[in-house]
Amino acid sequence: MSVHGDLNVSRETLDKLRGFSDLVEKWTSKINLISKSSVPHIWERHILDSAQIFELAPKAGRWVDIGSGGGFPGIIAAILTRESETPHQMYLIESDIRKCAFLRSAIRELDLKATVVSARIEAQAPMEADIISARALASLSELLGYAEQHLKTSGTALFLKGENWQTEHEEAQRTWSYRCEAIKSKTHPAAAILKVEDIVRV
Repeated sequence: MSVHGDLNVSRETLDKLRGFSDLVEKWTSKINLISKSSVPHIWERHILDSAQIFELAPKAGRWVDIGSGGGFPGIIAAILTRESETPHQMYLIESDIRKCAFLRSAIRELDLKATVVSARIEAQAPMEADIISARALASLSELLGYAEQHLKTSGTALFLKGENWQTEHEEAQRTWSYRCEAIKSKTHPAAAILKVEDIVRV
């Protein structure tokens, strides 16, 4: 994957990613999906940033994206899994009704297989996920709480974190035991994707 060029995907998948970019730009003028200042940089700031999570995920299983908001990374993962030999079952949890409407519209217009769950993450019954993802949602400690609720014990959590990820990691270790691999972000030099497993509250 190159952040300066296109993704190594089929033309159809690339078209769907571009189509999703157009939808985000259109809807952002009505509801706050992404910051208006980042709209001109949507490809690298949001789409490529979200796409890099996909190659780190296990190859199959139930994927639950929490706090999906504008569809990053949930819709991006739903687009990329279409050309996988073993597609993921995609679920997107979002509490904001307007953002749920956007997500459902994007799924319908782009012909994706994904289910939007309109609920607060903590109020939703356990999802028994193989994979949980989140981007720009909450502190690592809070995310681990959501993962404990919704992730299978053998599952993997993938969290896109900004430049303060190390501080969050140190704070989380006070109340959580977990195995964590920090993969350097391809789009933000100081950011990281945290691949977290074996999560236990201490």
